[in-house]
Amino acid sequence: MLPTVPLSLCLFFGFTTALASWLFYEVTGRSRRVLGLLLVALLVQGMLALAGFYSHNVATSLPPRLTLALGPPLLLLLSCAATVRGRVTLASWRLDKLTLVHVVRLPVELVLYGLYTHGVVPRVMTFEGCNYDIIMGLSTPVVYYLLRQRGLSHRALLAWNVLGIILLINIVTTAVLSVPTPLQRFGFEQPNVAILYFPFIWLPAVVVPIVLLAHVAALRQLLAPQRP
Repeated sequence: MLPTVPLSLCLFFGFTTALASWLFYEVTGRSRRVLGLLLVALLVQGMLALAGFYSHNVATSLPPRLTLALGPPLLLLLSCAATVRGRVTLASWRLDKLTLVHVVRLPVELVLYGLYTHGVVPRVMTFEGCNYDIIMGLSTPVVYYLLRQRGLSHRALLAWNVLGIILLINIVTTAVLSVPTPLQRFGFEQPNVAILYFPFIWLPAVVVPIVLLAHVAALRQLLAPQRP
């Protein structure tokens, strides 16, 4: 764990990760298989981070060890989108529950700002820099309410999801390129080292994939041909 980061911030992020996992568990209809996958991911990634796997030789390792956190969930997402069974599963998830998942982006932004104030992520990764993902967290309760009340058009929800995935790609790219690896392009004065340690490794390994999958599932439904 990072000695400069207070325990309260670690616990707050742990709560945020638990909230994201629970909301996604609800999206999947309380699937035991999904719950098992989430618990395994949390346990394995947490143990690797605690053992120093991601922080060891981070400046010289190629490919970056962080790919072991990002790779498996991305492969799982691609398999969902590429297989018939996966596409059927994505189509079965309710749009309102998929929308509610994005409420976790508000506490994530607060965590990132807290990490910035403690010197373990760069300013560019916060809402004071080039990260505008807080817009999604703040707007989610409103969008969710309007969707439940049938006061939100199909086109508006589609635009909101497109904006959300653009903002997500922006912060993920910035975060990855701020880690002090041979690929670093941002944050040289204060690199992104937080996500190399427990519990913040759960951000790229669990929370971001959940948010991304929620967008992918929603966009697949919204872009599907509408039945009369």
